Amino acid sequence: MHESKSDGIAFIAGRWPLDPDLPTMVFIHGSGGSNIMWRAQVETLSREMNTIALDLPGHGASEGEGMDCITGYAAIVDDFVASLCITQPVVCGLSIGGGIVLQLLLDMPQKYKAGIVVNSGARLRVMPLIFETLEKNFEGFINGSYTFSISEKTDPALVKPLVDSMAQCPPAITRGDFTACDTFDVMERLGEIEVPFLVIASADDKMTPVKYGTFMADHIENSTLVVIEDAGHLCPMEKPAEVSRAISEFVLPLFGKA
Repeated sequence: MHESKSDGIAFIAGRWPLDPDLPTMVFIHGSGGSNIMWRAQVETLSREMNTIALDLPGHGASEGEGMDCITGYAAIVDDFVASLCITQPVVCGLSIGGGIVLQLLLDMPQKYKAGIVVNSGARLRVMPLIFETLEKNFEGFINGSYTFSISEKTDPALVKPLVDSMAQCPPAITRGDFTACDTFDVMERLGEIEVPFLVIASADDKMTPVKYGTFMADHIENSTLVVIEDAGHLCPMEKPAEVSRAISEFVLPLFGKA
């Protein structure tokens, strides 16, 4: 696993240097998170493609400040992709990361070859209780991740590295992430997306239920929906093999690698 920074943005890569003849997956984590979320996919999928997972500004090992709008984060990710001279990028994001993917595909449709959204939606309204808990009891919010972010069938130990990472993210940055989600709404624009698009939803996701994914799949013409059983909001860590398989089966045929 290669670890580095580009213009202050920390990232991990499954193979380094990148192979220009292979597609490159760019993974984006969820609110208050870090690239730890995607480590299993970065490692496993690197046998077939380039894999990179970044930390958004102010998260994980990245420098800079967090933001409170998805358009701002999308610009950061786009600059990051350009800084690494990635020629065949496929962007994949969970939750707020999924919103960032949608924004990139809508604003820069010629640049990204395909998109993958995991447990996210075209509109990401946040329950007021989450903001209240972030404000008054950040530790309680972090500990609550084991309740509201995973399936009852998931061993909490599987997601502990991510939850520990979230505890290190400044509360103001996590709140900014949720503010960005709360103001995000591209429901009326989904028909503009023309590149191949994969929606991954989790059957036990309490935060972004399967209906969010179904709506996107129904309104994006060239899309595929995959539902991961017995997993919650953090399915890349709860069911890493299943998520990696869905990504591989979607991406490789697009580049004639299947």
